[in-house]
Amino acid sequence: MNRVVITGMGIYSVLGKNLSEVQDSLMKGRSGIIFDPLRKAIGFRSALTGTLDRPVLKGILDRRMRVGLPVQGEYAYVATMEALKNAFIDEAFLDKINVGILYGNDSSAVPVVESVDILRQKKDTMMIGSGYIFQSMNSTVSMNLSVIFKLKGINFTISGACASASHALGIGYLLIRQGLQDVIICGGAQEINPESTASFDALNAFSIRESEPTKASRPFDRNRDGLVPSGGAATIILESLDSALRRGATIFGEMIGYGFSSNGEHISLPNVDGPARAMEMALKDAGMKPSEIEYINAHATSTPAGDSNEAMSISQVFGESKPLVSSTKSMTGHEMWMGGASEIIYSCLMMNNSFVAPTINLENPDEISARLNHVFSLTYNDLHVFLSNSFGFGGTNSSLIIRKFDG
Repeated sequence: MNRVVITGMGIYSVLGKNLSEVQDSLMKGRSGIIFDPLRKAIGFRSALTGTLDRPVLKGILDRRMRVGLPVQGEYAYVATMEALKNAFIDEAFLDKINVGILYGNDSSAVPVVESVDILRQKKDTMMIGSGYIFQSMNSTVSMNLSVIFKLKGINFTISGACASASHALGIGYLLIRQGLQDVIICGGAQEINPESTASFDALNAFSIRESEPTKASRPFDRNRDGLVPSGGAATIILESLDSALRRGATIFGEMIGYGFSSNGEHISLPNVDGPARAMEMALKDAGMKPSEIEYINAHATSTPAGDSNEAMSISQVFGESKPLVSSTKSMTGHEMWMGGASEIIYSCLMMNNSFVAPTINLENPDEISARLNHVFSLTYNDLHVFLSNSFGFGGTNSSLIIRKFDG
């Protein structure tokens, strides 16, 4: 079995448009959440959202490439460019090696809405631009990036709700470990717009702490009242250790465990057993004891039921070992399809720079969450191994374990 390492990372996030900006936000506990008046004007119960400028790609990508990219594809392009750059992967390498792509994405709402609006208004399908089909498919990110970067390896999209990006990394890890690929571009992308989240708002899933936007996302806090939608894109280059060493690549971490499960119960309400089984599977895959995990980046989205059930599952699996626990969603909001990749990047930045970012806004843990070893403020800690959880609608669960590369 091949060892699998991380040789490139790129991020376009509400915390920053590159790795350096994001690290600064993590260390300062800076939130990326705002009040969006447009959402309130069009009938949203909650006007809270992550905010992110749209990349300007004119002059960088030609029009033929840009026309098929939805906004989350633009985020993903910028994140992937950064990841390829710090992985020292250039066009010559992409031409020579069969590099693959596995990206997490589970919606592309705006192109669907806009194309249907044109049809209803014009009563003529010929008025719908050719780019809409490529923008509206769930596979939009992987299909577009595979063409832009001329990739020749595996190429498909993982749709697993809010665990999409984590599963993309897990499947990439398995393929490289088995020797079927040497290098895979993995990640996740999430659009930020009202169209993609209106149905979530209709479920009363969002926080309505509108008077204090930056304090609205408060995982594990007894006064939490719902999640805050967010988005962006995160790209991670997974590579076999042999390939990385041959190239002299920088290694940001080694992926050593992937665990997955299905709750098999309610379509939207999480349980305790499913997440626990995913974490136990990841530990078994990594050949590690619970006491060897030093930090957990929790899925914790700031929902009443979800956070409590995850706290119970962590307590059940890790018992008295009590690894440090925080949720970066307290700063980012819920990045949904992208979160499983971005949270690996956030945690790798911590591991490689000897700090642990806190769960901001966690003032009073509820009775169940109080069992965990929470990080309440920036903590300097020499991390060697962490676990990251991602769970989604339909009861899909993914847990990944990364350790510092030790040669």
